[in-house]
Amino acid sequence: MKLFLIAGEPSGDNLGAALMAGLRELMPDVEFIGVGGSAMAAQGLESRFPMEELSLMGLWEVLPKYRALKARIAETAQAVADARPDALITIDSPDFCLRVARQARALWPGLRTVHYVAPSVWAWRSGRAKKMAEVIDHVLAILPFEPPLMQAAGMSCDFVGHPVVAEPVAGQAEAEAFRAANDIAPDQPLILCLPGSRRTEVSRLGPRFDEAMMRLRDRVPEIRVVIPTVHGVSGLVRDMARRWPTAPVVVENPQERRAAFAAADLALAASGTVSLDLAANNVPMVIGYDVAPLSRLILRLMLKTDTVTLVNLVSETRAVPEFLGGDCQPGPMSQALFCLLEHPEDRGEQIAAMNLTMERLGRGGEAPGLRAARSVLNYLSSAPRPR
Repeated sequence: MKLFLIAGEPSGDNLGAALMAGLRELMPDVEFIGVGGSAMAAQGLESRFPMEELSLMGLWEVLPKYRALKARIAETAQAVADARPDALITIDSPDFCLRVARQARALWPGLRTVHYVAPSVWAWRSGRAKKMAEVIDHVLAILPFEPPLMQAAGMSCDFVGHPVVAEPVAGQAEAEAFRAANDIAPDQPLILCLPGSRRTEVSRLGPRFDEAMMRLRDRVPEIRVVIPTVHGVSGLVRDMARRWPTAPVVVENPQERRAAFAAADLALAASGTVSLDLAANNVPMVIGYDVAPLSRLILRLMLKTDTVTLVNLVSETRAVPEFLGGDCQPGPMSQALFCLLEHPEDRGEQIAAMNLTMERLGRGGEAPGLRAARSVLNYLSSAPRPR
């Protein structure tokens, strides 16, 4: 069996690597070709070009390189058609991947296609599913409520589990060692501040999160703040932290980040998948997020849900307080954190919702990569072979 895989960003690279490992476990003689990063390379994929060329899908990042990306789409589609794989598996990055799938199928109409990570049509732009169904046959969904939405659009779809349930978490010993190494007492409230992983997010949310933490510190002087960050924005985060009377602990190393999550009591976090990382560690949270004014207006008109936090959506509760758009202000966010500190029952409600979320995302079951592999093979066994 020969499969052509395409991933366009680090999260997709990790999903692709886990899928490849699962496929090789179930079918040892499978052959992989395509585009991916270092994780997929470790599973034996020789990428046709550096995946990093595709990791810039924001409008202002894409425009200067539009012609080069357009050429890569055409080149990759031709490579798929020439290779005649048993299937094309595209992983997230729909701006690139679905264009490749469309062009490849135009060149070779018999191509079977699988897409890993369903578009968030439950939140906005529901028409994306029907458009995707024009070029995708089967979908691997990472949220349990997505299969009926994909099936209604005309694609087969399996829920295969969310990758967060397979990610390692630090234990009690590592949490205690983290507190000791940073001079944080065992009974001292430790608050995580997570203003995002993109420069635009940190620039917009950082000052508000910073002010919310300062206000909380005025009311609870003994708190300690830890800011887990990533390399691309660590400079901005460290600049933000310099004005603190008691400097926050800034951690960038992945192992330290895991230990910080395990040691934390509460978090103030940007909306996104980080809420699931917090849920995996039973860290009660307050969510804040904002975008540029025009984008805020567009999202307000298009948003189909009353919450964007995955813990709330998957658990079918509204246990996690959100402050979105114009409501993303230091005062209300600080007050919500203070209430969580003061009211154990509110923390307990969140932790119950987090545990339910992790259970529904697949914790304790078969690894998502293996479930995804099984779904791919089941689909291929039932779909007509390409000519």
